[in-house]
Amino acid sequence: MQGVARGLGRLSAGLDRLALAGAAIAVIVMVAAAVWQVIARYLLSAPPIWTEELASHSMVWAGMLGASAAFRASADPTLFPGARAIGGGRGLLLSAVRAAGVLLLAVPVLYYSFFSARGDITRGFLARSAARDAEMIDLSMVWFTVAIPVAFSLIVIHLLAELAARAAGIDPVAATEPTT
Repeated sequence: MQGVARGLGRLSAGLDRLALAGAAIAVIVMVAAAVWQVIARYLLSAPPIWTEELASHSMVWAGMLGASAAFRASADPTLFPGARAIGGGRGLLLSAVRAAGVLLLAVPVLYYSFFSARGDITRGFLARSAARDAEMIDLSMVWFTVAIPVAFSLIVIHLLAELAARAAGIDPVAATEPTT
């Protein structure tokens, strides 16, 4: 069980590093688009039509990837901020209660990202987004809306890594550190 917990912990840590890098890139793109919009509007008197949309979509990516990283770091809003520090059976129980709450939100979001209420994959959120183009950028909306299921998938992986570590009797933070 400890091997599985450590493997999930390493997967969680690696995905977290990618999410943080993606969030940082998204913030840079957002700021660059906003700066270019200001320069083009007030100095060049020729504002491009795509910068506002690029900035807003970048903000969604930054927010969703940042939310997954905040969840992993326990920097997300929580009813019991000290629960992660509690070990043993009580810590596992509190983690299970937290997991139930997270899954009550994440599972429907992930399901409806791919399927409609009737289970039709061609009518899920992503399929409907793929059929629409962004207004000002020549890209399918799916490239922007996929941020939602990506972030929720990351949160579920982080949650599973924490639960596996607690069940194996390993400190959830230590389980994510690379072994030397």
